Parts: sequence; structure tokens; C-alpha cells
Amino acid sequence: MTTIRTGRLILRPARSDDLDAIHAVLSHPEAMRWWSTPPHEDIEQSRTWLEAMIANTAAGAADFVVEYEGRVIGKAGCWKAPDVGYILHPDVWGRGLATEALSAVIDHVFATEDLKALNADVDPYNAASIRLLERLGFVRTGEAKATWHVGGQWMDSLYYGLERSRWPASQEG
Repeated sequence: MTTIRTGRLILRPARSDDLDAIHAVLSHPEAMRWWSTPPHEDIEQSRTWLEAMIANTAAGAADFVVEYEGRVIGKAGCWKAPDVGYILHPDVWGRGLATEALSAVIDHVFATEDLKALNADVDPYNAASIRLLERLGFVRTGEAKATWHVGGQWMDSLYYGLERSRWPASQEG
């Protein structure tokens, strides 16, 4: 499996020794506010999640843990292409790291997979993620009500897409 290096990040396949760092993200209420599940209540939930990520990556998924300054701070990639997702620990938000990680993932996926487009599903209230996607050239393709049942509440979705042909153009200027 590929390891990607950017100016500040290493994106690499997940390993079992990433458990504590991944649990720190997946159990954090603020990080999980817009995720498709509630915060993980115990490390066993995170272990199950991480084991699935490891197996999925071994089967060819372009899904990566994100390291910053020697520490795993989250994940970015395609759990199941063409759907892209990302989550970072809140203590690194606001530094452009999600943009850097997602840009590297998009470069990698479009270079290695025969996909016409990538898709993202975002909560309509997640303004930061919407800005990130739009900054990278994603355009809104639809919306749906009550798509995710999270912590006893139905959440809505906005759908975004990035066509391969738009990707290089979105990186210019």
C-alpha cells in the first residue's frame, strides 16, 4: 500500500498500533459532531473500526491515517470509492491540514483509479467541511433529508461531487 508525503503530512495505511490515536479522534465529541456515528464510548468500538479500515485498505481501498508532527491526527481517503471522507482531531483544525490531506488523497485516487468523479456526503450544518470541499472544486449535486440516524436523531445530507476533469483546474491560481 502506498504512503503519501506532503509538505507537513504523512498519509499511510492504518496499523493496529494506531488504536490509541484513532480512539482519541473517534471518541472526541467535537470531532464526531458531523460523523455518521456518535462518539465511540470505548476503545473496543475504535478497535473494531480500525480493524475494518486495515482490512479494507489491504483489499485495495485508498484510505489513509494522517500523521502530523509524528502523531496520528485522523484519517482521509476513500473507504469505498468513489466516496471520499476525512476526520481530524479538533486540536489541529484551522491549520489547513484537512485541505492538504484531502488534496493528496484526490491526487492519488485520480492517478491510480479509473474514476470519473469523487463524491462526498456532508451534513448541511458542517460549514467548514462544505467550504473545504468547495475550495477543492467539489460542486453540490444534491441533498436528502433523514439520511443518517446518529445518536437518536435523523441527520440530513448534502451531496458533493468532483469530476476528474475539474481537478487540475481547481488547483490552478
